[in-house]
Amino acid sequence: MNDYTTLLEEALEAWTYVREGVIDELRNIPEKQVNFRPRPESRSVAELAQHIVQSGLLMSGELSRPDGDFRRKSYEALLREHGPGMARLRTRKALLAALARTRKDGEQALRRRGELHILGPIRRFDGKWGTRLAWMNHGIAHEEYHRGQLALYARLLGRVPALTQLIQGG
Repeated sequence: MNDYTTLLEEALEAWTYVREGVIDELRNIPEKQVNFRPRPESRSVAELAQHIVQSGLLMSGELSRPDGDFRRKSYEALLREHGPGMARLRTRKALLAALARTRKDGEQALRRRGELHILGPIRRFDGKWGTRLAWMNHGIAHEEYHRGQLALYARLLGRVPALTQLIQGG
């Protein structure tokens, strides 16, 4: 167990753990299957990874802004502002690189603002106010949710999810 000196450090470690899990699940799905979607209305593997990248950029971008506010623009406008060009990522290699790079960039932005900033208020998508730390935890949970989807996609493709492999010692 790490010795945390701040709540921000603890949250950043949690985000790192979840994002590395997302990367492992994406790495587990072969390139030729990144366009797999279980149903026509579902996101594909690549679209899920794009969404995780964009959502992480939006989360770290708004949380690190002095005037961060999840209602200052529409959701789509916030995605465009914080993640320009990310929707064009299509290959597994490009998505894996973006997942790693954007988490590191987001971490640096949050560290620059510091713990007092992350404990401050922000308006959420529902219009209510909460701490930036609470919203960061929501963002981490959001990524974990999509990590689970990628694991399910792996099962549907006849593969053992990366986390299951890790637990089983594979």
